[in-house]
Amino acid sequence: MSNSSYQYPLDYTWTGEEMAAVISFFNQVENFYETKVARDEFMSAYRLFKQIVPSKMQEKQLDRDFEKVSGYSAYRAIQEVSKSERQFVKHQA
Repeated sequence: MSNSSYQYPLDYTWTGEEMAAVISFFNQVENFYETKVARDEFMSAYRLFKQIVPSKMQEKQLDRDFEKVSGYSAYRAIQEVSKSERQFVKHQA
């Protein structure tokens, strides 16, 4: 699914830089499902996301909102990528 067909769940109190980092993480999640991701890049994007969204509750809400519009679960992507030992990881349907 192309990212132009839906809006990312964003908190409009974030700075432009923070929004870009959150969108970058969601792009990594999309790539995980659509093609593949470099494990280190994905985890780095997730760590940055967690600096902006430290609350588990807000993270879960953003994940739910993102899954609603994209069909992709950030939570499941994080689980699979973090458990993988491989340099490149893709969703195993």
